[in-house]
Amino acid sequence: MASSSQNTLDDAFDEKFDQKFDQAFDRVLENLTIRADQEERKKKRKKRAYIERNREEGNVRLWNDYFSETPTYSDNQFRRRFRMNRPLFTHIVNRLANEVDFFRQKIDGLGRSGLSTLQKCTAAIRLLAYGSAADTVDEYLRLAETTSRSCLENFVEGIIQLFGDEYLRRPTPADLQRLLYIGEIRGFPGMIGSIDCMHWKWKNCPTTWKGQYSRGSSKPTIVLEAVASYDLWIWHAFFGPPGTLNDINVLDRSPVFDDIINGQAPQVTYSVNGREYHLAYYLTDGIYPKWATFIQSIPLPQSPQAVLFAKRQEAVRKDVERAFGVLQARFAIVKNPALFWDKVKVGKIMRACIILHNMIVENERDNMIVVDEQDVYTHYDVSGFQQGEDTGSSDIDLTFSTDTPSRITDMMRMETTIRDGQMHQQLKADLVENIWRRFGHDGDNN
Repeated sequence: MASSSQNTLDDAFDEKFDQKFDQAFDRVLENLTIRADQEERKKKRKKRAYIERNREEGNVRLWNDYFSETPTYSDNQFRRRFRMNRPLFTHIVNRLANEVDFFRQKIDGLGRSGLSTLQKCTAAIRLLAYGSAADTVDEYLRLAETTSRSCLENFVEGIIQLFGDEYLRRPTPADLQRLLYIGEIRGFPGMIGSIDCMHWKWKNCPTTWKGQYSRGSSKPTIVLEAVASYDLWIWHAFFGPPGTLNDINVLDRSPVFDDIINGQAPQVTYSVNGREYHLAYYLTDGIYPKWATFIQSIPLPQSPQAVLFAKRQEAVRKDVERAFGVLQARFAIVKNPALFWDKVKVGKIMRACIILHNMIVENERDNMIVVDEQDVYTHYDVSGFQQGEDTGSSDIDLTFSTDTPSRITDMMRMETTIRDGQMHQQLKADLVENIWRRFGHDGDNN
């Protein structure tokens, strides 16, 4: 009896154990199956669909349309769509292909040629010129959205690296002599340009920064301070201050006078109304302080002399406004709200657009015209101008020192000279008399 009862208990235990084991095994198997299905679905979701874009065909079409011996589109159409003449664009493409690895055409693992340098540069310049989304060039140039964005980022870095030192430089002595020559012709001896600020909307500004970059209920913006000359060349560009700052706050942060304060600027000498001055100046609007380096208009002119001065100052000061307008017209990306969230990338785009703008100005300088104060289109002919010739009262000392002042007092003295309000008033009064003496008896001003 005892043996029979023991066998019955053993059989019951084995049966229960088998049931528990089967249940546990089924649960483990089910979990493994579910997990495998989930992993498979994740792989399917992450897998990118390959699109055969026929990039070789896109390169051939681009070449035939714009770069062959008998292109489909004319030079004027090329100029309008690429924002520059064909020789200048070709020069940029060749420099990038030779000196930037990203723009070299490569062979992939299947032996197929990759995207050509022309395709990559054209994609970048189209995004800059039209300010459109990155996938808008896909259908014509056969580039994916991520590739187009990569082309843009590498293009602006290449432009800054290869051309930044030459086309975003401070004026050399020869440049200053030419600017002073033109300034004297226009009635402002000692004037080397006009200065102002513009705001670039930042659509994708990080949320934590919006309070710093937004003024009131307006959208976030980033400020560009620039100095432009008669031919729209931008000599100074300071980009990055938050949009909540006005022109005076930006000026406090700006390096525009660093060379003068550090004793590294060429010595300028000019004469106005029989009085000699040694500090060049910019034309500004009314918000800028009354310093020796700034000349504003007269808000409520009463006398004929003041009226004429205000008219001519406000006309010449528009050089920087025109430069901003041309910059935004050429490169719509700096007119439309910035889509990048990274401020460093936004700054590189602005810097590259200014460099390209100056390259275009230099390339087309022989055909540039400017509007004079009487709304007559006038071309200032400087082709025969050579340094050392008679340029009126303006003169540049080519033996200036480039050594940093050894004493902090020298720097403080220069800063005090720049901010000299008495010199500002004297210079402005002399300019009023100079302009009246030169232009006051014209028929339109009587």
